[in-house]
Amino acid sequence: KPLIGANTTIGLVATDAPLGKVEARRLAIMAQDGLARAIRPVHTPFDGDTLFAMATGSGRPALAPVDLAVVGTLAADCVVRAVCKAVGLA
Repeated sequence: KPLIGANTTIGLVATDAPLGKVEARRLAIMAQDGLARAIRPVHTPFDGDTLFAMATGSGRPALAPVDLAVVGTLAADCVVRAVCKAVGLA
């Protein structure tokens, strides 16, 4: 019998890019691709796998969509490296 919630992975992606709520949500969504690349299975009915995103770059205009896509892609790459490093150190 699976242990519900026993295999949850959570994380935070932080950037100094100027992101509003909508852009930060998109960043978190894109960064979760890193979980899917590094963990199998991921996002099962038995876990709470999730990533949060935050940005400290306030007071400036939000990133253009193409720049947000680049930041999100790089964030997913960072998540893969972070998960692999954490597993190696466990």
